[in-house]
Amino acid sequence: MNLPNVLTISRIVLAVALVLLLEENTSTGNFLAAIVFAAASLTDFYDGYLAKKTGLVSDFGKIMDPIADKILILSAFGVLAHIGMIAWWMFIVIAVREIVVTASRLLAIRHGRVLAAERAGKVKTVVQIIAIFSILLYLVAQQSEICSFWFYNAQRIWLGTIDVLMIWAVIMTVYSGIDYFRQKAKI
Repeated sequence: MNLPNVLTISRIVLAVALVLLLEENTSTGNFLAAIVFAAASLTDFYDGYLAKKTGLVSDFGKIMDPIADKILILSAFGVLAHIGMIAWWMFIVIAVREIVVTASRLLAIRHGRVLAAERAGKVKTVVQIIAIFSILLYLVAQQSEICSFWFYNAQRIWLGTIDVLMIWAVIMTVYSGIDYFRQKAKI
């Protein structure tokens, strides 16, 4: 197994760690969850970058990279919905899109075609990562004694920003799903 594929698999392991840390609902757990999520997000960039740069692009990577992304993103959004940081309907819309597109990709593989992620899907992933990381930073600040003196004054602004980011994430998720099926229909 090459390094890009190891990074892809590590993202799945990090997703499990993220869930466990967030479920603790402690300041240390939230801080470590933010670090784990940042590390997992970096593996998403570096696995593809290294695969292309070193010529190690593989069908395994093309298949598992988007699946690992979905596991990380859906794990994060699922826990954030569970703890009340995002609305359940947002999680459901995102989850349905991710599952339907992934199922479509897996069906294409059964027919001998590997469908790589399109630009809209990549932008969607970046927007989702930004939204999740912003929520994780909010959770860290909320429970941090260092931030307590300014946090409550900025809380409404921060929560409003999170709402805007989540709406943007949902819109990009739906748009990229529509774009995926539109592109697939051209094939």
